[in-house]
Amino acid sequence: MTSFLTTARNQNARLLQAIHELPFNRDLAAGTLQQDRFRHYLVQDGLYLTDYARALAALAAKAPNAELIAQFAANAAGAVHFEQEMQHSYLSKFGVDRAVAQSTERSPTCLGYTSFLLAEAQTGSYETLLAALLPCFSVYAEVGTAIAQQSVPNNPFALWIETYASDEFQAAVRAAETAADAAAEKAHAELRQRMLALFRKSVEFEWMFWDAAYRLEAWPTAAWR
Repeated sequence: MTSFLTTARNQNARLLQAIHELPFNRDLAAGTLQQDRFRHYLVQDGLYLTDYARALAALAAKAPNAELIAQFAANAAGAVHFEQEMQHSYLSKFGVDRAVAQSTERSPTCLGYTSFLLAEAQTGSYETLLAALLPCFSVYAEVGTAIAQQSVPNNPFALWIETYASDEFQAAVRAAETAADAAAEKAHAELRQRMLALFRKSVEFEWMFWDAAYRLEAWPTAAWR
């Protein structure tokens, strides 16, 4: 049987390619991304990672054995550490106070994505939650590697690029992908299809997240508050 990840990638091949072709990622590789767009991304990504860590902690609690509990608990801690360290480094560079960043309202896309993940953390199974969380691993590993290969010398966004292209991050991604393949292999057909549908939805949110940052997305109803 074809592995879960291979099937998921094949089903989403066009969307994954579209992510690579997003103006945000092209400009990031070229080092020409406007700072206000990157700043918007960083602030929203910090808010996202806090809830992503919560969902990873829930995944650890649902995991079927001690090894996987430790693996996903470490991933949750890593997401918090990354949010604290790299986000702080960049936000300081761009003159954004950390307290201000943390009190910023989630954009419509960020709120939609985190609400989707936290809902699955509350109501889903280990298998379905893992499938929903996996694109944030796999897509970033793929995009980070591609951008690193295309990046110009002295890219001002080198720290972000190097983080996702790093051996440490790539190893964590492979471990998560291996866990998803193992879970799907034991799953019945209906559960496997549910996993594929959730994977797809998160890939759609990944596309939307970068696109939202490029558009400097805000709430269209803000004028009536």
